[in-house]
Amino acid sequence: MAYWFWVFIFYSLMGCFLERVYARRTTGDPHPVRRCLLFLPLCPVYGLGAMAVLALPASMRAGLWLPVAGAAAATAVEFLYHWACEAMLGVKFWDYSHVRGNLQGRVCILFSLAWGALASMALLLIHPLLEAVITRIPPPLTFLALLIFTADAVCTLRILSVTHSVAALRGKT
Repeated sequence: MAYWFWVFIFYSLMGCFLERVYARRTTGDPHPVRRCLLFLPLCPVYGLGAMAVLALPASMRAGLWLPVAGAAAATAVEFLYHWACEAMLGVKFWDYSHVRGNLQGRVCILFSLAWGALASMALLLIHPLLEAVITRIPPPLTFLALLIFTADAVCTLRILSVTHSVAALRGKT
């Protein structure tokens, strides 16, 4: 389980970094608004997407299948993550409804292609190095990181649920 925890944390952290770079390049804003579930600099959709790609059968994580299967797996995660955040927390972290080829504003072809490229790059270039690092992380550090992550998730979900409840009450009055 520690392996999957660190995979999730690493790719969520890299996703947050990637989001900031992308936002800065496309908007020019040096401090773009974060569109993320957690207070920590983590974008869980990237961590979950990476885990989905790594869970694919080995035959789909090689050759020409990798970008196609990686795009499909990560896009499915992105769609479900968006749906879950909206349904359970009343939050939309992104909206692709203005982009051609979108599905309910949750996913779009352009970013699905990006997922395929990111999955290929991650599995071929980054993941072999990451696996070597993960095997050296001592269990007490994993436990501490898990405590911090859990505290962040509990606080974030509590704040979002209160905010969602207040917004719902205001909508009814």
